Amino acid sequence: MSSTVQDSHDPPGQNTPGTTPPRHAATAPDPSDLSTGELVTRLSSQVSELVRGELELARVELASKGKRAGIGAGLAGAGGVLGLYGGGALVAAAIAALALVVDVWLAALVVGVLLLLVAGLLAVIGKNRIQSAVPPVPERAVAGAKQDVETVKQAVKR
Repeated sequence: MSSTVQDSHDPPGQNTPGTTPPRHAATAPDPSDLSTGELVTRLSSQVSELVRGELELARVELASKGKRAGIGAGLAGAGGVLGLYGGGALVAAAIAALALVVDVWLAALVVGVLLLLVAGLLAVIGKNRIQSAVPPVPERAVAGAKQDVETVKQAVKR
């Protein structure tokens, strides 16, 4: 029996509702005509294919989130380095220049506070980038797996 609309006996995951199945040179046998062993074999191969697809989606999602976390960590590190070394290299010159106008201790205090503000700003930006990448859960893959389980449950109830 060949049809272009999804048959109620088709295994779950073969076609999405509202679409027509792909046309092959040889039409697939009606599942109701297959033996239990053949049905179990088809189920096993379909479940394996589904699991492989979900694992690939999870891998792609985790790679993307890992990249964002790495960029955020790099920005936070750059902020720390800038706060310590870049500021330290200019501290003496800034204090000396400001000391021409105010006392040396006040000049050192003003320059130190400004450097800490810049370092804090860069650290907050980096922290926000890191937080946007966590938790490192492959959300689309988990949602897809839940949808697949629900589809199988609905098909078993029929």
